[in-house]
Amino acid sequence: MHCKILSPSLSIINRCIASASSSSVQSTAKPVSSKTQKIIDRETRFGAANYHPLPVVIQRGSGVYVWDTDGKRYFDFLSAYSAVNQGHCHPKIIASMKQQVEILSLTSRAFHNDVLGEFEQYACELFGYEKLLPMNTGVEGGETAIKLAQEGMIENAAKMGELLRKELNRLPKDKVKIVRGKGLLNAIVIDSKYDAWELCLHLRDFGLLAKPTHGDKIRFAPPLNITKEQILECCSIIQKAVNAI
Repeated sequence: MHCKILSPSLSIINRCIASASSSSVQSTAKPVSSKTQKIIDRETRFGAANYHPLPVVIQRGSGVYVWDTDGKRYFDFLSAYSAVNQGHCHPKIIASMKQQVEILSLTSRAFHNDVLGEFEQYACELFGYEKLLPMNTGVEGGETAIKLAQEGMIENAAKMGELLRKELNRLPKDKVKIVRGKGLLNAIVIDSKYDAWELCLHLRDFGLLAKPTHGDKIRFAPPLNITKEQILECCSIIQKAVNAI
């Protein structure tokens, strides 16, 4: 009985998402491979509708790059909504995670463990707090870990973000109306005559992954360890994609 109630609800949600993401603009982006489409179809068949993902299937990542199941490499300009803005598969973070899980996986807050107080003392003394409560809601934990584990990332984000916005402001104003942001959290607003989803598909085709929001905006949030050379290469990709719409 529960499944019978759930199925129509998911059907309605799927129709709403499809309607929200549809566009009257005929796409000129490349079609996905049969391998990619098969994976997407399986997820659509068995997964409850939530986001409307870009049609690309990521298999692995390293630093600022991710690779799809066809072996194509992309710049990751979303970074899991900044949850992995330290870069994919950072060796120091992997080593720390492996070291801990080989000792103890999880205690919950129902019991004490021997490292929580050590972490709380370190963080309180570092930031001048009296007390703190660690959280794991979305990106907060990731951002805190980055600020504690990495050195120079905030400074790099400021410099690379300034360079990124400088280059983005060179884009044609008839297509890109606004460039805004701070550090490496940035966005562009495109003219209503154009389609942000279509632009993201072209970005994908040229090797950069980003996600549209609110119809006319695209957020750019690459990992904080991105280099000047990589920023310039990404800006070249963005320029080509904008020219393609």
